[in-house]
Amino acid sequence: MSGSRRIAIVPAHNEESAVGGVVSEIRAFDPGLDVVVVDDGSTDHTVAAAAAAGAFVVRLPFNLGIGAAVQTGFKFALEHGYEVAVRLDGDGQHDPAELPKLLAPLDRGEADVVVGSRFANGAGDHRGTRARRVGIVFFARLVSALTRQRVTDTTSGFQALNRRGISIFAADYPHDYPEVEATLMVHKHRLRLAEVPVTMREREHGTSSITAVRSIYYVFKVTLAVLIGMLRRYAVPAEEPDR
Repeated sequence: MSGSRRIAIVPAHNEESAVGGVVSEIRAFDPGLDVVVVDDGSTDHTVAAAAAAGAFVVRLPFNLGIGAAVQTGFKFALEHGYEVAVRLDGDGQHDPAELPKLLAPLDRGEADVVVGSRFANGAGDHRGTRARRVGIVFFARLVSALTRQRVTDTTSGFQALNRRGISIFAADYPHDYPEVEATLMVHKHRLRLAEVPVTMREREHGTSSITAVRSIYYVFKVTLAVLIGMLRRYAVPAEEPDR
């Protein structure tokens, strides 16, 4: 797999101050790693900043939400024949220098989806609001109980996937606060999930859209979605012909 085609998917909404640096860091880490920025209806200069840094840019016509932007990135990767995709947020919190940790289990054939966790193996230096930390712990315990596999960071958007994982998420991906439900999808599709400990940076530009009040709403909404998700059937992509 080390010689396979790889792409970095970067969803971004109004990240003109950060996205160019994110793309440049990814390209500096590995010049052979293609980068696609999915612009989620930005009203600033996100598109220009991403293109100037050397990324492919896919523009959504208006703001559809993080889930739609991420799924668009997976569709792009699938349709253009990429074997491996990594996902990093456009705000600069995910350090491309940590990518070898995520790619190693894929290269060894040990996992289909690898998640960079702030809390795996005792890593826990992530700072954030108390409400957000409580939510992270709550969902990790809930999903661990439902899937019978220990997970520590179900809200992490720092991920690496092989072709099978790309196909699943290109066909069907949650659209509203998607990472928790996506972890459940990995279980339902019997994909092999691995977590690796990573360090994430604090946001340098802009502000998070998740306030204390929205955190409470988020917990109730996503908990309901997860419980319903245990009962629903997810879209299954058609098998690809042997190449």
